[in-house]
Amino acid sequence: MNNPVSLESIHEAAKKLYGVAKKTPLQYSKRLSDQYQARVYFKREDLQDVRSYKIRGAFNKMSSLSEKERKLGVVCASAGNHAQGVALSCSLLKIRGVIFMPVTTPNQKIEKVKKFGGKFVEIKLYGNNYDEASYASHNYEKRNKAVYVNAFDDPITIAG
Repeated sequence: MNNPVSLESIHEAAKKLYGVAKKTPLQYSKRLSDQYQARVYFKREDLQDVRSYKIRGAFNKMSSLSEKERKLGVVCASAGNHAQGVALSCSLLKIRGVIFMPVTTPNQKIEKVKKFGGKFVEIKLYGNNYDEASYASHNYEKRNKAVYVNAFDDPITIAG
């Protein structure tokens, strides 16, 4: 990763995410607190519409795209949670996206991605695992000049 994530970039992301990502509570875990002799809390990101924190990074990344990049569309690879975040972001921002998922992805995840992305998302089932789907998505990125929305290892995604 070339650019560090700054506190300012996190605050900017929070502004973009207002009304998109829910403010979720922390929940105390007595069992883990007792086990580790510390106060352990879980951030309840499972309460997001896409059931994970992945909406934050995907939306922040995609909302930062230029008009030219938006017209070129986005692409990603995911076996589930990131795909749902990208799909919902595509729908909210009206950006066309192609999501590569392994053929072994559970149908429930595929249907959720379809639901969140609607007419803005095309799902391509490719390969038997994430690495093979990722390989295909990067080939698509190069051929079509689409913007790759990484699930991690991207400062804009991380700031979200």
